[in-house]
Amino acid sequence: MTTAKLGPLLRRGVAEIIVEQELVRMLESGKPLRLKQGFDPSCPDIHLGHVVGLRKLRQFQEMGHQVILIVGDWTAQIGDPSGESVTRPMLTAEQVKSNAETYLQQFFKVVDKEKTEVKWQSEWFGNFDLADVVRLTSKFTVAQFLAREDFGKRYREGRPIAITELLYPLLQAYDSVAIEADVEFGGIDQKFNCLVGRELQAMIGQRPQQIFLVPLLVGTDGTKKMSKSLGNYVGVTDPPNDMYGKLMSIPDDLIIPYFELLTDVPDAELGEMAQQIESGSVNPMLLKKRLAGDIVTQFHGDAAAKDAAEYFVRVVQRKEVPEEDILLHRTRLADSVKVDDVLLATKLVKSRSEARRLLTQGAIELDGEKVGSNVVTACDGSVLKVGKRRFVKLIDTPG
Repeated sequence: MTTAKLGPLLRRGVAEIIVEQELVRMLESGKPLRLKQGFDPSCPDIHLGHVVGLRKLRQFQEMGHQVILIVGDWTAQIGDPSGESVTRPMLTAEQVKSNAETYLQQFFKVVDKEKTEVKWQSEWFGNFDLADVVRLTSKFTVAQFLAREDFGKRYREGRPIAITELLYPLLQAYDSVAIEADVEFGGIDQKFNCLVGRELQAMIGQRPQQIFLVPLLVGTDGTKKMSKSLGNYVGVTDPPNDMYGKLMSIPDDLIIPYFELLTDVPDAELGEMAQQIESGSVNPMLLKKRLAGDIVTQFHGDAAAKDAAEYFVRVVQRKEVPEEDILLHRTRLADSVKVDDVLLATKLVKSRSEARRLLTQGAIELDGEKVGSNVVTACDGSVLKVGKRRFVKLIDTPG
């Protein structure tokens, strides 16, 4: 593999490589590399933010390199703030296992399963005793860990840092030792943890791993990184219509970054798109439709992408009510109708507080008019619209 051919691999969708020259030499040698990617199954689903790094792993696999996927069944029970500045709740082993099974199914929607080796941390940490833990912790100082921005900030502000959280980088680092990783992949927010792994390998005589960091994908809100907890995510298992609709909602300034990080559209074409957006010579909606179609095709196929595009035009642009998706709710309409009762009965919300939040946000309409009150007057056949893509038709049941 020549340096020229490595260009796209090492430039597009890359935040930082440590140490790039060393990685280039390793790639040029032609020797298959052991690529480490770890994940904590703290939640069962993955979203497009995860896909950014997974696409890079797939590109390395296509060059003949081996992916070793580490299932963090121990670290998931600790929780890594990764810039969130909060102590996360510890999960049970049963929760971790259940989440991991779902996660793995979704992981292999992007990465080649036949070229991936799956390892569970319990394969090595299951035999750790207290002496092993003490030896591992003795290799680093508290001062080194307080250099991590998140820990340092919380320490200065007098906020708690659990001792278990200080163990997290050490356990992730030992994963690299256990599998003798050549390269560790992660988001840019994992830089500190990956560096600890590189240092620990050097301490015990292994060749230090190279570090391949990818950017954090900004969520559909256009401000914060994509996250399920923030609700600004596009899940890889989202139904085609939902996936397409969410992608159509992104701000215009995310169009090019999404194309760059989540598609194979050539760089030269992306440059032309950026110029067109800047000059105003193209309607950004046209580019979003192409983006949404591309990504839905990746996860659901071409036919589903075409159907989703047609659905978007009918329901969102023309504001037609989709009879094939509408839910029916039978109730007595001679009396006033409580919106939260309807949404709970049809399982469109999980709680009354969620229904109230949607009302406050102006996200609910009755027959095309925004609803501000929880109590409404409706007619037989009236339609409640929740958000952009959920509908309930009210059927009168007199008597």
